[in-house]
Amino acid sequence: MRRWGEPPEDGRRYLPRPGAYAVLLRAGDILLTLQEDGGEGRPEVQLPGGGLDPGESPLRALHREVREETGWSLASPRRLLTYRRYRFMPEYGLWADKVCHLYLARPARPLGPPTEPGHQPLWAPLAAAPGLLANPAEAAAVAGLL
Repeated sequence: MRRWGEPPEDGRRYLPRPGAYAVLLRAGDILLTLQEDGGEGRPEVQLPGGGLDPGESPLRALHREVREETGWSLASPRRLLTYRRYRFMPEYGLWADKVCHLYLARPARPLGPPTEPGHQPLWAPLAAAPGLLANPAEAAAVAGLL
C-alpha cells in the first residue's frame, strides 16, 4: 500500500483511523467540501469523507460522510485506490495511522444542507481541484484523473 507524507516516527503511538473519501464528478466539475476549520485554524478544501465508525464498512461510511459533509447522495461508487498516511489529527488530539479508501462516484441528488457542522459543499472545475485540495494524496489522485 502506498504511503503519503512522512513515515511513522519511532516510539510514537498511532491509533488506527480508517476512512473513506469520494471523488464526485459531474459534467466536468467535482463536488468538494469546504471545512471552516481544517484543523490548523483556517478553512480547508477536502474531498468529502471521513473516518469509519466501529463496525462500519468503507462504502457505508462513504455514503454517510458525503451526505453529512455536502448534503448530497452518491451513486455508482468504484474504488480508485487505498493509501496510508501517518499524521496528527488536532480535532481529535491524536496521532493516527490513516488507511484511506478513495472512491470515484457520481453525485446523485441534493438531500438538504450538510449536517456536519462547519462543512459547506463546494463545486469546482475538475481541472482546478488539485490546486485547491489541502491533502497532497487527494490532490495527486484527482490530478491522475485529468
